[in-house]
Amino acid sequence: MIRSFLHLKGLAMQSKYLSLALISAILFLSFANAQPTPSDAWNGSVDKAIAYLRKNQAEDGSWSSKSSPGITGIIITGLLKTGKLPADDPMIAKGLKYIEGLINTKSGHIAGLDPRVQLQNYVTSVNVMALSAANKDSYKAVVGNAAKFLKQLQWDESEGKNPKDDYYGGAGYDSKSRPDLSNTAFYLDALVAAGVAKDDPAFKKAMIFVSRCQNLKSENNDQPWAGKINDGSFIYSAAEGGGVRNADGPEKDGSMPGYASMTYAGIKSMIYCGVSKNDPRVKKAYEWVSNNYSLESNPGMPPQRAAWGLFYYYNTMAKALDALEIDDVKDSKGVSHIWKNELSLTLAKKQSPDGSWSNPQDRWMEGDPNLVTGFALMALSHAKPKK
Repeated sequence: MIRSFLHLKGLAMQSKYLSLALISAILFLSFANAQPTPSDAWNGSVDKAIAYLRKNQAEDGSWSSKSSPGITGIIITGLLKTGKLPADDPMIAKGLKYIEGLINTKSGHIAGLDPRVQLQNYVTSVNVMALSAANKDSYKAVVGNAAKFLKQLQWDESEGKNPKDDYYGGAGYDSKSRPDLSNTAFYLDALVAAGVAKDDPAFKKAMIFVSRCQNLKSENNDQPWAGKINDGSFIYSAAEGGGVRNADGPEKDGSMPGYASMTYAGIKSMIYCGVSKNDPRVKKAYEWVSNNYSLESNPGMPPQRAAWGLFYYYNTMAKALDALEIDDVKDSKGVSHIWKNELSLTLAKKQSPDGSWSNPQDRWMEGDPNLVTGFALMALSHAKPKK
């Protein structure tokens, strides 16, 4: 009798332990399969990117220097802006030393001793951003000289242009190239990073060009195509009758649909130029991006080009929404998007096991994992989730 009782008690104890083990296993699997929090995703992505970049930095401190001397500036800016590493970190210090080697004291730019002319704006702009992010007194004069050099590239009266000309206020690859919104946006990023006064004429001139790149007929945009769509989106360039990158040319009626990367670039550029967040131009542009909210493609691009410039898009999106001080974007269906959380999780999913990012649609150099990792870090630096 006693033996039977003890046997039954033993079975009950075994059953209890099995139940506990089963519950523990279920909990373990639940935690293992659980989505990381946005903060965990952000920190994990940045840490893995740092590890990847440490392994892939060249001896001279650069990354992908044969492709462009500006890629190192993008990476250093992204690394420093995330706040994870100080300027005296060995990897950062080597990268800054490489950029120092690009300083051209004679011309004032930061694009090398004998650079291709077409590199002068982009490369100098991103290197100004990198040196400014390092926040060293020794760089102040260099950054100031570079800002002066960049202002010489802006199309204005010194090139025989006046405010009625569609080149006026814009910046291109160099002082001779047709201006476009992408070059102008980087140019303005650099002026802001360099601490150029908000009332500087360069911003007022740029505001004229940027406004003309918008699909919005108003006193600020006199271009013949501006009112054909009138949705507030931005195109690549207003110069020479207008230019696009989401199609091979204007529509048959002369209209030029905008796309998200340029629309976000337009928004942040207007904010940098002193345009109020309540200005009709900004409000209309924000209406367009919120109605076309997506992290899976570059909205406004046709399906076959959906991923063109995707990581460039993430960067301009994060900068623009950060400049607008907007945390919650409501799309056309009324769905709210806490964009910093969503962008952090999206980039975590797209990150390769080695810590890098790359774009399978290798357009505009986005097949280069070093460049794309730099863009991703720059985006994440503006998208740190709130705890």
